[in-house]
Formats: sequence, C-alpha cells, structure tokens
Amino acid sequence: MNHTISSSSFLAAGLLFAALAVGGSLAISETNVLNIMNFNPAPVIPLKSQPPANFVVDAPLPEQLKMGYVVIRYKAKNLRIMPVFGPDALKILPRIGHLHITIDDLPWHWLDASGEPISIRGLPPGPHKVLLELEDPIHKVIDSKIVNFKIPPLSSPK
Repeated sequence: MNHTISSSSFLAAGLLFAALAVGGSLAISETNVLNIMNFNPAPVIPLKSQPPANFVVDAPLPEQLKMGYVVIRYKAKNLRIMPVFGPDALKILPRIGHLHITIDDLPWHWLDASGEPISIRGLPPGPHKVLLELEDPIHKVIDSKIVNFKIPPLSSPK
C-alpha cells in the first residue's frame, strides 16, 4: 500500500512539535499557521462606492409550466438578498435587499428575502404576468422586471 504524506500535514506536525518544544503549549495561532502555509486571509476593506444594484430574471421553466407550476429564477447583481430591514440596514456594505412580487396586477404583493427561485402554484391556465421588484431595506425600488408567461391547459391524468 502506498502512503503519501502531504507537505501541509508534515508542516502542521512540525509546527505542533515546535510549539511543544518551545513552551510546552499548543499556543500557536491559526493566523500564524495560515501565514506560514501561504494562505493569508483576504483583508476586509470598507467599500467607498458600489456599482448600481440590479437583477437578471429568467423566463419560467417550461417543463414546470406544463404542470401548472411557475418557477422563476433570478440573480441579483451588486446586492445580497437577505431578510434585514429598516434604515440602519442601508448602512450595510455590500448592500442588501429583497424582492416584492405581484401577480397579474393584483392589489397586493408578497415579500421574498430567501434568494431562492420564485415558485408559484395554483394559477389557472392562461396568460399571466409577474412583477418582480428588487428593493432596498426600506422598500425603495432599485430595479424591476416583468415576466409574462402562459400556463397551458392542464391535461387530466388518464
């Protein structure tokens, strides 16, 4: 059987031995190990400016539409989708936000902060419109997209 010892395992063992030999303690910091192994953590630098936030929205997945199930995928750019709200959340960098979703111009909408694809079930066959609004933590619209689609007549199981 062929046993290979990686250089990082050898280095870790050497550091452990050196720590015990010098002070009889395992008081070597994770930062020192990372620096020795050339895995310096990336510095966190406050952002002075950010590119504008927007999002890209895909058409509903056609295979699911045939079953009356609407799945709309999207990707936010220069914004993280998170369930954090209020004026103080405007100070968080990089910026955060959420979606408001309205179906067929109804007088109500719902909020989604999951970052997951939008899924809608139970719409009747026919044409539909979904308004997706990318919003900041105080519900100000940053970008919006309209998705039009048609749910075909559902076939009954045979």
